[in-house]
Amino acid sequence: MFSNIVVGTDGSDTAQAAVALAGQLALEGGGVVHLVNAYASSTTAVSMALAAGAVGTAVVETMTTAPAVSAGVLARAAAPLESSGVRVERHSVDGSPCDAIIGVAEAADGDLIVVGSRGMQGARRVLGSTPNSVAHKAPCHVLVAKTC
Repeated sequence: MFSNIVVGTDGSDTAQAAVALAGQLALEGGGVVHLVNAYASSTTAVSMALAAGAVGTAVVETMTTAPAVSAGVLARAAAPLESSGVRVERHSVDGSPCDAIIGVAEAADGDLIVVGSRGMQGARRVLGSTPNSVAHKAPCHVLVAKTC
């Protein structure tokens, strides 16, 4: 039914629950999971880190290693899907999680985005969370997986 399923991960257990559901849907429907991890290496992130008291060298090191760390998060999240026969495309994106997920959904002609339920209630819902923002900006269907 869904051929291009987009799901984000930050490597957490709750994100992995959403990834697993996306994988199950892709396997049952013969689709592809577009696995997304966002990282921040922009000058804004550097400025914020420095303002928070980070050491300049540590910030530069973080900027250069962020894509590799992101690739590692994607590899760990993709492994169980790939071992069960799910086709996975990995997307490591510099930017906010919401923008990364929406951007991949648009670029990959996504027909479903799977997000976890963490952040969909309480103060985070009012103040804004990735799942809530994605649900409001999505160019396709959104499935909220019960992850907490």
